[in-house]
Amino acid sequence: MDTTRKIDLLVLSDVHLGTYGCQAKPLLKYLKSIDPKKIILNGDIIDIWQFNKRYWPKSHMRVVKYILTQIQQGKEIYYLTGNHDEMFRKFAGFQINNFKILNKKVLDLDGKKAWFFHGDVFDVTMQYSKWLARLGAIGYDALILINSALNFILSKLGRPRYSLSKKVKNNVKGAVKFINKFEEIAVEIARERNYNYVVCGHIHQPAIKKYAHKNKNILYLNSGDWIENLTALEYHNKEWKIYQHDLNQVEEELVQDNTDLSPKELFQQMMNEFKIMEN
Repeated sequence: MDTTRKIDLLVLSDVHLGTYGCQAKPLLKYLKSIDPKKIILNGDIIDIWQFNKRYWPKSHMRVVKYILTQIQQGKEIYYLTGNHDEMFRKFAGFQINNFKILNKKVLDLDGKKAWFFHGDVFDVTMQYSKWLARLGAIGYDALILINSALNFILSKLGRPRYSLSKKVKNNVKGAVKFINKFEEIAVEIARERNYNYVVCGHIHQPAIKKYAHKNKNILYLNSGDWIENLTALEYHNKEWKIYQHDLNQVEEELVQDNTDLSPKELFQQMMNEFKIMEN
């Protein structure tokens, strides 16, 4: 019996495959538990900035392989580029089966216009000091590593998880101000373009917020991330909701898989599937 949960649309962002903080195992478990009609990968799925060929575990490869299997099966999937995978922007417009690489996407959802894009275009550090943004990403990854070690110890002691990065964000007024400004700019542009929904990623802050302006409601949505929040956006039966994985189970979870293939063997399988799709 098929036990997968049916949804109309799945939105994922900021998975950061290829980094130590990426929670690939719980992500794969989640992906296997649902059956979306459409998928939007809203940026920073693979972290090209911090890609290190010495660190590409099986769990990360399995996520990529699972997505490729969905492409092969004809699932409608849009890969919207972000700043950590900006290299893919040169391939905008590429399409194979129902998979397409784009920088932004507008969808009609039950008669309402939804505007999807990653959101880094609003980030001043991205526009003017990319080296500073990259340095910050490295520091963030180091913080996540420290946090992982801390949470491992806490789990052994039977204590709940703790997020150092969230603590830093919540206590830095500039960070809170930036997040608020990010949302306001996205909503204002959506209002000008007559969109009903504006859906972003980038800032790792899952949210569903209603903004009212001159008798028009704009819904701002953010899919969060799969490093600390482990969240996604789901749209079904004309309603949006934030899915959040059980953070207290992360340290103990093991993804059941039928294969013990090495990363090299998994990569070869992926290439073989691409050849099939091209024929």
